[in-house]
Amino acid sequence: MALLPPDPVYCLKSPDLSPFHSLCFHTSERIYAGTGKGTVQLWDLHTNRSPYQLPVGPSPVIALDHTEDVALLTQEKNDCVVKLWQLTNSAYVESHQVSTDHVGFCRFVYNPSAVGGPAVIVPRGGSNISILCGRTMAERQLLAVEDGAGLPPLGTVMCFLPVQLGAAGVTYLLAGYESGTLVLWDLNCSKVVSHLKLATADDECLMTLDYDPVTNRGVAGGSSDRITVFSLDRATGEIRRKSDIGIKNAGVHRVRIRKDLKVFSSAGWDGRIRIFSWKSLRPLAVLTEHRGGELLDLAYSEDKVSMWKAPIMAAAGSDGQISLWDLYN
Repeated sequence: MALLPPDPVYCLKSPDLSPFHSLCFHTSERIYAGTGKGTVQLWDLHTNRSPYQLPVGPSPVIALDHTEDVALLTQEKNDCVVKLWQLTNSAYVESHQVSTDHVGFCRFVYNPSAVGGPAVIVPRGGSNISILCGRTMAERQLLAVEDGAGLPPLGTVMCFLPVQLGAAGVTYLLAGYESGTLVLWDLNCSKVVSHLKLATADDECLMTLDYDPVTNRGVAGGSSDRITVFSLDRATGEIRRKSDIGIKNAGVHRVRIRKDLKVFSSAGWDGRIRIFSWKSLRPLAVLTEHRGGELLDLAYSEDKVSMWKAPIMAAAGSDGQISLWDLYN
């Protein structure tokens, strides 16, 4: 007899029924959630209550992250603004903001180990990507596609991730574009190293990717009905397609590889969380707790959450709840 999918250990529900667009853990006992109403809710996993709410702006908070110290980063969808907040006297106060000129779904990435100090990678207009100082939000570097670079039309940038191929620190950036093309940028010289079109149809775009340097494998998903597995040539930087994993319903907002490399998960437009073995790529479970709309984000705790004595996966979406899971630990 087939095993039934596991149940969540708990579900956090939005007090105002607002959709959740983004998640991040700050320590394993706190989780931050960006809402569709432009706020960030702090959830205490000792009590499973939200003791604090930060008004950010008028549009959905589609990305957020917490720095190693006391700063919070947020990104608003409609206003194209990334803000840096400092924690003072038990409240967050805005210290810097940057207008990205990007209208779309691409989320910023905070890179604490960037060469030259912590960096915030943000989408710009069109295909461009900007790398900002993580403390002042001043621009350090602009990645722009130059004429004559030999690239196909890329369209809007949709997702990106800093990666390390050697031992000299993070010096590359993987970026996925509206055209379904995956591009590897060399951050030392702001040039494209390689590119590969993952989409098989003109109307397919990439929306999410993740990469594991230990096994040198990555996964990418988007508007199609499959998740693509790829690798990088450590010597040349060439992107190589390895295989495709079919999914029943098209559309993936997020793919995330867990830190212990046991599993990876996807958040689907159909509201389903799909869990796969990272070693074999075999599907392990389809979780259907979120029946009221699409899944928008996934996050893993770094350490065990004391309430459940295990690392926890959090998933959030348009149904206004955050489901918490203890899976295959």
